[in-house]
Amino acid sequence: MTVWDPVQIVVGVDGSEQSIRAARVAAGLANTQGSRLHIVTVVRPPEGWWGVVGSPPPAEALSASMERAQRSVLDKTMAAIDAEGIDVVATEEIGDPASALSAYCEQVGAGLLIVGRRGAGVVERLVLGSVADRLAHHAPCALMVVP
Repeated sequence: MTVWDPVQIVVGVDGSEQSIRAARVAAGLANTQGSRLHIVTVVRPPEGWWGVVGSPPPAEALSASMERAQRSVLDKTMAAIDAEGIDVVATEEIGDPASALSAYCEQVGAGLLIVGRRGAGVVERLVLGSVADRLAHHAPCALMVVP
């Protein structure tokens, strides 16, 4: 008997090796439990990154760049896992990763959220804290952190 609802499993990915490992664990669980696997990548919109060079880029250029980056992360993740026989949903979100992953889990009624232990750069972890740490305090479902 499981203590979490195995119907919906969400894994947060950012292209890092830790997130790829988390996706492999999530795919294995989804396969053995007969669960739907939601692979979610969240990009934080750049705030002020254009400050040194002048005005912000046009919205279309920023949107296209973010979409390419997210698609690249999802493609890399899908290529790294064995998804045969698994119902997989790949989703791109924009915003704060911990908040967006929590909201997505609530939206789909996830029973389990899986993330890598770390993926963000050192500066982001120092300023914002790790996504895994914030999820440990705020995830709306069971959380598995993969080293």
